[in-house]
Amino acid sequence: MITFLHNRARTTLTDIDPDTTVLNWLRGPAGCTGTKEGCASGDCGACTVVVGEPQHGKMVWKTANSCLMLVSQLQGKQLLTVEDLAQGNQLHPAQQTLADNHGSQCGFCTPGIVMSMFALQKNAPGADRHSIEQHLGGNLCRCTGYRPIIEAAQALCQAPDDDQFQANSAAIAQQLAQITGEENDDEENDATTELAGGNHRCLLPKDITSLARLYQQYPQAHLLAGGTDLALQITQFYRQLPLLISLNHVKELSAITVTDSMITLGATARLSDIGHQLQSYIPAFSEMLTRFASCQVRNQATLAGNLANASPIGDGAPMLLALGASLSLQCGEQQRELPLDDFFLDYRKTALAPGEFIRAIHIPRVTVSPSFQAWKVSKRREDDISTVFGAFNLHHDQGVITSARLAFGGMAAVPARALACESELCAKPLSETTLAAACSALDKDFSPMSDFRGTKDYRLQVAKNLLRRYFMSQLQGSDLVEVSQYVG
Repeated sequence: MITFLHNRARTTLTDIDPDTTVLNWLRGPAGCTGTKEGCASGDCGACTVVVGEPQHGKMVWKTANSCLMLVSQLQGKQLLTVEDLAQGNQLHPAQQTLADNHGSQCGFCTPGIVMSMFALQKNAPGADRHSIEQHLGGNLCRCTGYRPIIEAAQALCQAPDDDQFQANSAAIAQQLAQITGEENDDEENDATTELAGGNHRCLLPKDITSLARLYQQYPQAHLLAGGTDLALQITQFYRQLPLLISLNHVKELSAITVTDSMITLGATARLSDIGHQLQSYIPAFSEMLTRFASCQVRNQATLAGNLANASPIGDGAPMLLALGASLSLQCGEQQRELPLDDFFLDYRKTALAPGEFIRAIHIPRVTVSPSFQAWKVSKRREDDISTVFGAFNLHHDQGVITSARLAFGGMAAVPARALACESELCAKPLSETTLAAACSALDKDFSPMSDFRGTKDYRLQVAKNLLRRYFMSQLQGSDLVEVSQYVG
């Protein structure tokens, strides 16, 4: 059983298949057909909804792709759809502003755009064009054209945010706190809630001890955090997931902490929160996360999930490898620390033992170079999978490289460091001769495959060009345009 607020209506689901997406629940049992299904893969934004959670006694609202969100993820939250915004015959400002600026034609994508604009006004009042494009980047429109949509968003962000949701923020947060409190009272002797239906189950442990016990008991279960990749098993491959274990109510896993020596990212910390927190400490990492899928996906997805998927073209792994990250892993009552270098064993295969899960990601601050950079090459600049991803972390002193960690995605069966290249760089001067030797060493490090995203030769050339781009920016310390002849 799970309980949440559908707008202001307390809603309890009992006998429902946990494999059900929020989109299918809305368009089916809930009868809310304003939310549209476009791609069922989180690419088009037509199904965008807003999910609210209480923070410090008030509400925080963020967008999500309802096609990639399972119903169990609504527990203790508020769900808003386009039907919830208007009051009687009066449109919500997000709706009215879009209409006034002629931002809709066929209207299929409009509900998702309206919900993204609603969240944009609440999270980025006074937003500039770049921020608006970031927030609306996950919403595609085939017929209107983006100019009037952006103009509508600009007008909305300049208007005061004084709608009924803002006015009732504290009361909504109190309703959700009451739901959580009742859940804790009802389950006083049981630290796990369960949602079941259609011979499928989703277990929702409330603490890390219960999570560890359950996953050790059911190592065949799928762990559910953001679910933005896992849900594709249902929506794209039509597979059934008989047993899920949700991590979303284990508070110990969501923390992001920064000390003088270490940055620790909890396993369920969302990418959008990580990007915000790391802006001051590793700006290039934070900036690169803005090219990690869409705002809707980043609001749900986790960095630990990106690692556990072990995709050779995942964007998180090369950056963390270059930064010397390690993982806290737990199986039952046993915990261990593992360097990320030892985590990826083969294509889609990791060092995780049965029943073992990632607790946290650790980045030692001493390894973070002020000149750390990461670049992604893909067919589309935004919201696309990498062809090649390069992360570069060099320390140098008085023109001599003192340490080097370089890692790439898309170059092998696993994300990997360029060890031969690093060897050519360490203790060598910052010079074009060193650069040439380092580029040649990449041929020893990688023998990438050819596929529809790029040939082997193309990938190797791109990797070398990214290294040249980084190296020459360090060598000349100037605008990269001045060294364009080195990057091809």
